[in-house]
This record gives sequence, structure tokens and C-alpha cells, in this order.
Amino acid sequence: MNIQRIPASSAGRSKTVTYGGLVYTVATADSDSDNIIEQTQCALAYLDLHLQEANSDKTRILQATVYLKDMKAKEQMDQIWCEWIGPKENWPQRACVGADLAGNDLIEIVVTAATLD
Repeated sequence: MNIQRIPASSAGRSKTVTYGGLVYTVATADSDSDNIIEQTQCALAYLDLHLQEANSDKTRILQATVYLKDMKAKEQMDQIWCEWIGPKENWPQRACVGADLAGNDLIEIVVTAATLD
């Protein structure tokens, strides 16, 4: 089995890695917005693209870790997340963690998903 890596724009890391029918990816908002709703929507749109590039989609997410700069924003993030992830048949195992994120990032989402193959 080969490891497939899709490079990120930042040196030293990949935005997506696939191996053995699994996809590992991460997304931030890449935005100057100081609004958690806007940043969450943007990060989730990037996740959609990353998963598609790796022959997967949000219905195949097994596990997600959401890093938030401010845990007080969790309720707003949850609203956008639940709209995006869809019915409970799609719900992955998920954790939310408060973190000192870089720059203006308010959210970073790391997921593991199964490929569609």
C-alpha cells in the first residue's frame, strides 16, 4: 500500500494524506474574519474540497477534532457544524478542544475519514 500525500501551502506538512482506505486532513479558515461563524463555514468548505480530492466526503468522516481559540464560541460553531454534517447517520466521533491557534485562526479542524473505494 502506498501513502499518498497532497502538499499544503506551508512547508513541512501535507493538507491531506491517504493510506489503507483512510484519509487524514486538516482545515483552517484561511481568513482575516474575526467571526467564528464565517471561519467555521470557510474551514468546512476547505474540508469538503480536501475530502473530495482524496476520494471521500463528509458522510465518511470517522473522527474529528475541532480546535477553538475561544471555547465560548463552541455553541455557534456547533450550529454551523450540525448544518454541515447533516443527519445523525453522518455524525462522526468528535471532540472540541480550546487551543492557542496561530495568527487570526479561530478554528482548526482535523478529521479522519474513509475513502469511497
